[in-house]
Amino acid sequence: MSRSRRGGRDSLYYYKWLDKALCDLQAARILLTWGGDPPNIAFHCQQAIEKALKGYLLFRTGRHFDGHNLTYLCRQAVQVDERFAEWLDESATLSNLYIETRYPTDLPLDLSERTVRRYLRMAEDMFAAIRQELYEGGPPHRIQK
Repeated sequence: MSRSRRGGRDSLYYYKWLDKALCDLQAARILLTWGGDPPNIAFHCQQAIEKALKGYLLFRTGRHFDGHNLTYLCRQAVQVDERFAEWLDESATLSNLYIETRYPTDLPLDLSERTVRRYLRMAEDMFAAIRQELYEGGPPHRIQK
């Protein structure tokens, strides 16, 4: 179900989801290159994976999946294509950072550069696999319900 909001609802064009995912990947790369805050880098990686998975699932199932839980979205993708099982563990770890990276807490969130580089590599690998499959399916188009 697509959530309604002022000004419209979530797009049914899978390629728009991929465009937004790519923007998050670019933001993560820029932040990493210029010494940005590791939690913000991790957040952009989480967002990239979430949006890429939503685009993929929209393309493959014709259905929009709501929510931010990467474990759930990745499990839905595994049901469509078992290759996504490769990313289940890391997507679950990154999913847990969705809230922690966005709001201040009293406990420190210690993310090393090595860790965020791993998250970025996973996000880029998943994005590349999704983009390759979706664009092999012909020119971009709106998904019909």
